[in-house]
Amino acid sequence: MNDAAAPLRAVEVVERYGKCLELVPIDPHFHDISVGLYAKDVIATVWTFSRREGVEKRIEQIRNQLADLGDLDPAPGAHNQLRPRCGAIHQRPLKFLMMQAVEKDPSFTYPEGPTKDLRSALMLGFESEEVEGRTVYSVTAEGEARNAAARLRAITGGFVRYGEMERADGGVSFECGARHDPLMRLLLPYARNVTGTQDMLEADALRGQMTTGTLGFTPPT
Repeated sequence: MNDAAAPLRAVEVVERYGKCLELVPIDPHFHDISVGLYAKDVIATVWTFSRREGVEKRIEQIRNQLADLGDLDPAPGAHNQLRPRCGAIHQRPLKFLMMQAVEKDPSFTYPEGPTKDLRSALMLGFESEEVEGRTVYSVTAEGEARNAAARLRAITGGFVRYGEMERADGGVSFECGARHDPLMRLLLPYARNVTGTQDMLEADALRGQMTTGTLGFTPPT
């Protein structure tokens, strides 16, 4: 049976596909449907309750965008599932990744080059090195600012908070220890703006509760 059209109840979706990592209430590129990302063991699943014509193709498009932007591989034999290449589900980064995959234009790719800091004239980037089998990332900056060192510390803290990363050897690394340059590019705009990111997450959580409340369940925290 076609998963996208299957008349599953909300509780059955959670039982089958696991915890809801992110629910995007409105897909601006396909009839404003709501789309969720679920995770169980090491499988991530894109799911919608919509049964509109063409929805399976849209879900596959979102799945492919997640793979392209997030170091994930499409799962064989499924149009809506992925596996992490490192073998670990990075829940918070996947939340941001899902928002990007649904809300951005399907042709979206990460911008090349450094990212402008929001609180200084610095242009931000990152570099990595291998330390005892782990990839350790450091935030880099071009330009001058009176508070440059403090800003880099704050942005590093943003990666810890929103990337669920660990401090290591003066930098940060993902819990799995693997190299994840695409996830670093994904997270940098959020890490540079902790206050704005938190406000966005709280607003999205409220929207998600309103959406899922009409479906008869509350999203996992």
